[in-house]
Amino acid sequence: MIREPAAEMLGTMILTLLGTAGNCQAVLSSNSGVASSQKGDYLSLSFGWACGVALGAWVAGGVSGGHVNPVVTLCMAVFRGFPWRKVPGYVLGQLIGAWAGALLVFANYFHAIDVFEGKKGTRTLKTGSLFGTYTLDYMPAANCFFDEFIGTFILLLVVFAVTDKRNGPPPPGLVPLVVFITILGIAVAFGMQTGFAINPARDLGPRIMTAMVGYGREVFNYRSQYWIWSPLLGSACGGLVASFLYDFLIYLGPGDAP
Repeated sequence: MIREPAAEMLGTMILTLLGTAGNCQAVLSSNSGVASSQKGDYLSLSFGWACGVALGAWVAGGVSGGHVNPVVTLCMAVFRGFPWRKVPGYVLGQLIGAWAGALLVFANYFHAIDVFEGKKGTRTLKTGSLFGTYTLDYMPAANCFFDEFIGTFILLLVVFAVTDKRNGPPPPGLVPLVVFITILGIAVAFGMQTGFAINPARDLGPRIMTAMVGYGREVFNYRSQYWIWSPLLGSACGGLVASFLYDFLIYLGPGDAP
C-alpha cells in the first residue's frame, strides 16, 4: 500500500529537484556576487524541468505508473478506471515529494539566495518565484487561468495518446522521452506568462516550503490566492477537458492496436 505513493513521492521529488534547481542556477547566477558569469538561461531551466518530469516519471513508472502530477492521477481516475481509493495516497505522495525536492534545493542554494536578495535572511517573491509559480504583472486573472489550462491541456492530450494501445504508443520505457519532449515544448511555447506549473503539486509543495522558510503568507495571498485559481484549478480543468476530448474524438477503448 505504501509502495505506490512512495514511488510517486520520489518521482515528484526528482521532478522538483531538477526543475527548481535549474531555476535557481539560471537566475541566481545572473548576480555577479553569486557567480562570475551566468550559468544558464530560460532554455536551460526549461530543459531542467523537462528532464525532471521525464526522470521522475521513469523512477516511479514501473511501480505506480509514474503520474507525478495530481491532474494525471485525477484524469486517470475519471476516464481510465484508476481506483479512486488510491487517489488520496498518490496526491499526498506527490505533494510531499514536491515539498521535499524544493526544500533540498533551498538548502543547497540559500547562501546564493542571501546574496541575490542583498541581505542575509531576506526573503521576497523575487526569489520565492524560483520555487512556486507567479504570473507577470500585466496578466489578468482570466488569462492566467487560460495559460495554465492550455499548457495542461496539451500535456494530458499527449499522456492519453501515448498510453492508448490503439494509437501507436511507444514502448513503455520510452514514454518518459515523449513526456520530456512535451514538457520542453510547453515550456518554450507557454512558459513566459505564468511559469508553466501544469501540475498542482509542483506548485503547492514548493509554495508550502517557501512559507515555512521565511517567505511568509505572501506566497499564498499573492494576487488573491493566485495559487488556487491558476496553477490548481486552471491545470485541473485543462487536463479534464483534454481527457474528455481525447476519449470523445479518438479513444476506441482498451485493447491492442488493430
